[in-house]
Amino acid sequence: MGLNLVQKIIKAHLVSGEMVPGSEIGIRIDQTLTQDATGTMAYLQFEAMGIPRVRTKRSVSYVDHNMLQTGFENADDHRFLQTIAAKYGIYFSRPGNGICHQVNLERFAVPGETLLGSDSHTPTGGGIGMLAIGAGGLDVAVAMGGGPFYLNMPKVLGVHLTGQLPPWVSAKDVILEILRRLTVKGGVGKVLEYYGPGVASLSVPERATITNMGAELGATTSIFPSDDVTRAFMKAQGREDEWEPLAADPDATYDEVLEIDLSQLVPLIAKPHSPDNVVPVTEVAGTPVQQVVIGSCTNSSFVDLMRVAQILKGKTVHSDVSVSLAPGSRQVLEMIARTGALADLVSAGVRILESGCGPCIGMGQAPASGAVSVRTFNRNFEGRSGTADAKVYLASAETAAACALTGKITDPRTLGEPVRVDLPERFIIDDRMVIPPAARPEEVEVIRGPNIKPLPTRGPLETEIKATVLLKVGDNITTDHIMPAGAKILPLRSNIPAMAEYVFSRVDPDFPARAKERGGGFVVGGENYGQGSSREHAALAPMYLGVRAVIAKSFARIHRANLINFGIMPLVFANPADYDAIDRDDELWISGLPEVLFRNEPFAVQNVTKKTSFLVRHNLTAREAQVLAAGGLLNYTRQHGQG
Repeated sequence: MGLNLVQKIIKAHLVSGEMVPGSEIGIRIDQTLTQDATGTMAYLQFEAMGIPRVRTKRSVSYVDHNMLQTGFENADDHRFLQTIAAKYGIYFSRPGNGICHQVNLERFAVPGETLLGSDSHTPTGGGIGMLAIGAGGLDVAVAMGGGPFYLNMPKVLGVHLTGQLPPWVSAKDVILEILRRLTVKGGVGKVLEYYGPGVASLSVPERATITNMGAELGATTSIFPSDDVTRAFMKAQGREDEWEPLAADPDATYDEVLEIDLSQLVPLIAKPHSPDNVVPVTEVAGTPVQQVVIGSCTNSSFVDLMRVAQILKGKTVHSDVSVSLAPGSRQVLEMIARTGALADLVSAGVRILESGCGPCIGMGQAPASGAVSVRTFNRNFEGRSGTADAKVYLASAETAAACALTGKITDPRTLGEPVRVDLPERFIIDDRMVIPPAARPEEVEVIRGPNIKPLPTRGPLETEIKATVLLKVGDNITTDHIMPAGAKILPLRSNIPAMAEYVFSRVDPDFPARAKERGGGFVVGGENYGQGSSREHAALAPMYLGVRAVIAKSFARIHRANLINFGIMPLVFANPADYDAIDRDDELWISGLPEVLFRNEPFAVQNVTKKTSFLVRHNLTAREAQVLAAGGLLNYTRQHGQG
């Protein structure tokens, strides 16, 4: 029996375990990427391992999330990132060079290689045929040190594409349709592999839009084959020598198959406050819009922005709408400038932002109170925009441009003749904003600002834990709920004591004080706890506050791994109905640690307050149990080395 593409790449990189769905495997990592919101901590962790130089084929440090320099903190962190990259063999993409996923796709992604990134949208690289996986910064630090990345062997969901996209329907509508069908939990434990005759009709940037937003399904990653379309893109980037053809064997099979006829799709939009709350644009057409923002790692490519420029050329954005646009990379910005498209956008009344993440991570462009904001982003979680009561919709670049012109949610098909933009035969290639590692690393001084504090750790797991329930939350709690971002908090990313003051601040502002007063405790959650961003601060800061375990109905993949990495037990209710019997301030007691974690069976948690007990499962591998027993991955790595 033949192999699918996912199995081929994993087989070529397998260092431990067996390729049986659900069992733990370790894979060799070829490339890593970090961004500044997660990278500062990742490099502090790498430094703590005492390894003189990265052991990957290539590691790149990007500055794209937090470039707003309202104080010294961000500039200090950028200087730290640049000097530590020079010293340890890491390429450094300077502020303004662009969003990590867009730049990596353009300049570094290689079909068939593995990429581990400290950002949940790392699967963007799947658009070029990489096995690209998002993870916490500590996992990336270990991979930079030459250690394997551990994950459960995923099931492979084959997405069979037929037909071609109709006019005014885009790649964004493809992934919105899949989210509509599968929901934000539908990809958990799976990789989506796209195949079929419809694949050839999609460009690499379009494929990357689809794989990027596959992260919202909870999927491990998504991937397209590497074909002649891939080759043309890489040739236009001056990297044809790194191309190779990759596809599933003709007799390959999949664990599940999803059929998508591209010709039957219509413009779609995700309503507040979840990426899977998807309906046809026609269903909400006419809704007044106060803001449109175009960009993010999902829809900021040359083709996306050229389409927007063509739609707006010679026109003016609606008087009631504030329209902003962030190019995905310096390459994209320079190219739309040289074609004249940038002038068309400015003339139409569009506000041009830096090449970076910006509003997608809550860094600027917060909507007005109660405003409707249509964005080409990948997430519309409540409050993520920076305005608590804003109503954020997610749509394609074409739909966003239509809304910008009309001042209301508008089906782009009503605009008339469709716009057409082809990929250029040659992109502008200028890598001067990517600084290679120092030739003499021993001469590099790592510069640390006063906001960079020592990395907090915890000791080995206690033999018993008796503590209170500090907080009880519901389903689909995101890492934005746990550890918010935004212009006020992100500058504290390398200062965990300061950042910890904002843990759960949007859910319960008193949480940090209560956690410190009680010496830590438990958090109780519902389904899909920890979905969204990969930010390990959502585990690291609660660990600093003394959280010992999170007991939930289910966990999102990356956040579960981050909890383990920082010594917090992710426990699952054996009977989900037991969730209802627990209240905040209940005292819980777990005994027999860490031995109960090494047994593959449920164990009891005593509710001392209510004089009852309930069973939990841990679903830990033997290695994960050892990590928890050691008090986290950093302690474990020091004890066991990198292999």
